[in-house]
Order: sequence, then C-alpha cells, then structure tokens
Amino acid sequence: MAITASSAWWFLPFVLPLCFYVAFTDLSRMKITNPTVVVLALVFVVVGPFAMPDLETYLWRLAQLAIMLVLGILLNAIGAMGAGDAKFIAAAAPFVAPGDIRLILALLAASLLAAFVTHRIARATPLRKLAPHWTSWDQGTKFPMGLALGMALSLYLILAVLYGA
Repeated sequence: MAITASSAWWFLPFVLPLCFYVAFTDLSRMKITNPTVVVLALVFVVVGPFAMPDLETYLWRLAQLAIMLVLGILLNAIGAMGAGDAKFIAAAAPFVAPGDIRLILALLAASLLAAFVTHRIARATPLRKLAPHWTSWDQGTKFPMGLALGMALSLYLILAVLYGA
C-alpha cells in the first residue's frame, strides 16, 4: 500500500464515525448530508498536515479533492450519480494515496456488491422490520451508495493501518 500506516492511524478515529453516519443517513433518508461531507473534508484539512510526510504530498492530496469535486459535479449534471455521492467521493479523495487507486477501486467494487446484496436481501425479508421507516426500502432501483462509499473508505484506512507502508 502506498499510504503509510501512520497516516491511516491519524485519520481513522475521525473518518470511521463519519463513514458510519454517512451509511446510516443514506440508508434511512437517502441523503448524504452537506455538514457530514464538510466535516470529512475538514478532517483532512486539519489532520492532514500531521499525517502527511511533507507539505507537497498534503497539497497534492488537496488537489485530488478539487479534481474529484469537478468530476463529481459533471457526473451529477448528466445524471450518473447523486450529488451527495459526488460530494462524499470528493471529500474522501484526499485520504487515498495516488498509488492505491487500483486498491480503492477494488475495495469500492467489493463494497458495492456486498452493500447492494445485503440491502436487497434485507429489503425483501423480515429484516426490513428492524428499521421500517427507512426511505431506502421504497426507492425502487435507487440504491443508497453512501453505504458502499463509507464501507470502502473505512476498509481502505483499516487495511492501511494493518498493512500500510
């Protein structure tokens, strides 16, 4: 992994609760809230200088946020993804080392598959009664991507803590 275990340790205690909250709000309300995304970005802005090995790395990671925000806005404009998903991806981008792009994409693919199957099984079984008022149950083909996005970022940082450079 290109990210260091030390960097991941710095970020994990702040990012993990935010990822859980994003998954919960997307499941329950089909919303990834702006304040949550802003806090995620602020975690990187504030903690990043302590977690990054040098200023140049920190600034390039901030550039990743800007690049992904522009791409996300474009994808949202053409209807390819929700605005909350686009904003979350942008806020999460600086936490991912450029050398780990293939890894994060693989984690996202696995997280998406696991989240989709789990959500659809829960929706079609009595498990749905555990949270009967969740909006995501009645969205037809729409899916709460925050569940998969939060899972992918969490798993990435956890794996980095365990196996990072």
